[in-house]
Amino acid sequence: MDVASTSNAGESASASVPISASPPSSNEAAAGSQSDASEEEEYLDNSIELRGYLSKWTNYIYGWQPRYIVLKDGTLSYYKSESESDFGCRGAISLTKATIKAHESDELRFDVVVNNLNNWCLRAETSEDRMHWVEVLQLYKEDTGSTDTTSLRRHGSTMSLQSNTISLTSGGSLKKTQRNLREKVGELETFKDILFGQIETLQRYFDACSELNKNNAQPLDLGDGLKCIDFKGESITFRATTSGVLTTLQHCLEIIAESDDSWKRKLEREIDKRRRSEDQSKKFKEEIEKMKRLSYPGPDFEEGPHSTLPEDEFFDAVETGLDKIEEDMQLRFKLRLQSQISQTLVNVPHEAVAEGEEAREEFGTGAEAKSHALWPEIDRVCKEQLHYAREGVGQDGNGWQIFADEGEIKMYKREEEVNGLVMDPLKAYHTVQGVTAREMCHYFFMPEFRNDWETTLEDCTILEKISADTLLFLQTHKRIWPASQRDAQFWSHMRKITDNLEDGARDMWVVCNNSTEYAKQESKNGKCVRIFLTVILACQTHLPEGYVKGQPLNREDLTCKITYCSVVNPGGWAPASALRAVYKREYPKFLKRFTGYVIDQCKDKPIMF
Repeated sequence: MDVASTSNAGESASASVPISASPPSSNEAAAGSQSDASEEEEYLDNSIELRGYLSKWTNYIYGWQPRYIVLKDGTLSYYKSESESDFGCRGAISLTKATIKAHESDELRFDVVVNNLNNWCLRAETSEDRMHWVEVLQLYKEDTGSTDTTSLRRHGSTMSLQSNTISLTSGGSLKKTQRNLREKVGELETFKDILFGQIETLQRYFDACSELNKNNAQPLDLGDGLKCIDFKGESITFRATTSGVLTTLQHCLEIIAESDDSWKRKLEREIDKRRRSEDQSKKFKEEIEKMKRLSYPGPDFEEGPHSTLPEDEFFDAVETGLDKIEEDMQLRFKLRLQSQISQTLVNVPHEAVAEGEEAREEFGTGAEAKSHALWPEIDRVCKEQLHYAREGVGQDGNGWQIFADEGEIKMYKREEEVNGLVMDPLKAYHTVQGVTAREMCHYFFMPEFRNDWETTLEDCTILEKISADTLLFLQTHKRIWPASQRDAQFWSHMRKITDNLEDGARDMWVVCNNSTEYAKQESKNGKCVRIFLTVILACQTHLPEGYVKGQPLNREDLTCKITYCSVVNPGGWAPASALRAVYKREYPKFLKRFTGYVIDQCKDKPIMF
C-alpha cells in the first residue's frame, strides 16, 4: 500500500470529512460483468453439437470401419451405427485435454489424441468433411479454454493461479513468503503511524474541549451516562499494545528466517527426488509406448513409404514373427512324430527304376501341357532360367556378391531396386548326400509336401492342373507384422533335362516357378499384396567315380548338386536394409531346412530316378 495515500486518508478522517460511496461506474461495471457471465453461461448451455459417420481405425484384422461419431457437451463419442446411439456409446474422449491433428500425408484423415495414449484415427469421406470436423473440434477447444479462464477470474479471488505450485523460483517459495510477510509488517507499521496521528488529533480535540469547559464549575456532560476519562493515558496504553503486536510479528519473522534454510534444503531434496522420479517415469512410459506399438499397432506403423516405424524395429518385428512361425513348425513336427501319423501323399509313387527302363515316360517332358495356352511362356521361361542357372557367378564381372558361406552352402546376390522396391537376384549352390535329383525336385514340386517344409505358408490352392508335371497355384503366406500379408499366383513346371549334362552327372531335373496373371485370381481375403516371382531349382545326380551301369546302388552312393535361383518382387514397399537383412537370415535356413526334409523323407524308401 502507498504510504502517502494512506496518510492522506487518515487526515481526511480526522477532519471529519465523510468518505464518498463507490462511484456509480463501479456498479455499472459489476452489472456488466454479471451480464457477460450470464451470456457465457447461456453459451455453454447451448454447446456445440456435431454428429455423423466417419471411418475409424479398429485393428489390423478389420482395419477402417464406419462409426457414428457424436460431439456433445465437450465429449466425442462413437457408436457402431446411428440406430445404436440410444444404447450407450462404445467409447468416448473428453476434448478438454485432447489434441486434434490433421494427418500430413492422408488428406482424409485426422487424429484425436489424449496424453499420447488414447488415439482415435478417423477418416472422412472428403477433404472438405475432414476440414469441417477439424475446425469444429478445434473451435470448441478454444472456446472451452477461454471460458474456463474467464470463470476463474470471475470469482474475484486475489490468489494467483500458480499459488499451489512450489518451486524455488515461483511465488509460493519460502523466500518470497518471508519477503511478503516483511512487506505486510511494514504496512502494519504504516497503519500504526496513521493511528498514532489520529490519536494525537483526537487528543488535541479533547484538550480544546477541556479548555473551553474550564470556565464552567460543573464537569463536562457527555450524555448517556458517559464520563470523562484520561484520554492521554488510554492513548499511551494503545501505543504500547500496538507496539507489542508488531514486536511479536517481528519475532515470528525471525523464527521463519531461522528455519528458512532448513526448509529450503528439504525442498531441494524433494525436488531432486521428484526430478529423478519424473526421469524414471518418462523412461518407463517410453518402454510402455514401444510395447503398445508392437502389441496394438495403428495405421501409422503399417508397411508403406509413410510408415513411422524405424527400419531396425521393422526388422526386429519381422525376425520375431519368423522365429515364432518356425517354433510352431518344429512343435507340429515333433507332435507328428510322436503320434506316428504318416502324411505322405504322393501322386508319383517311389519305386526302384532299373537302368535302361523309363517309368512314366511322359512325365517331365511337358508332352501333356503342349496344347495349353500357357505352354509357349512355360517353355520359354524354363529354357531362360536353365541357362541362367548354368551360368557361373564370376563371369563377365556380373556383380555377384557372396553373402552366406556355410560349408556346402554358398549364396550370392546382386543388389537391384526397381521403382524403389528391392528385387535382388539370388543364386545358391548346395551339395547333399543320399538323394537323387528327381527326389529333390519331386518334393519341391508336389503341393502335398509344401506345408511340411515351407514355414510361412498359410494356404496352397491348385487353380488348374494343366498336366501331371505342370500346375497353376494360388499360394497365400502368413502375415508377419508389420509387413502386409502376401500371396502369389504362379505356374510350376517340373522337367527332366537330357542335354548338356555335367561330366559325371547321371541325370538332371528342374522345377521352374513363374508368376502369371493367366487365371486373374483375386486374393482369398481381398487384402493380400500380390508378389511376383521367378524361381528355378536345378538338381543333378552324381554317382561314384568308376560306377558300372547296372551295378546295385544304395543311398550312400548318391550325391545331388543343387542350384537355386530366385528373383522376387515383394509387390509393396518395405525398408531395403530390413528386407535384405531378412533375406540374408532366411534363405540359408530355408535351403538347409528343405534339403534336410527331403533326406529325412527318402532315407527309408527306394531310390527314385
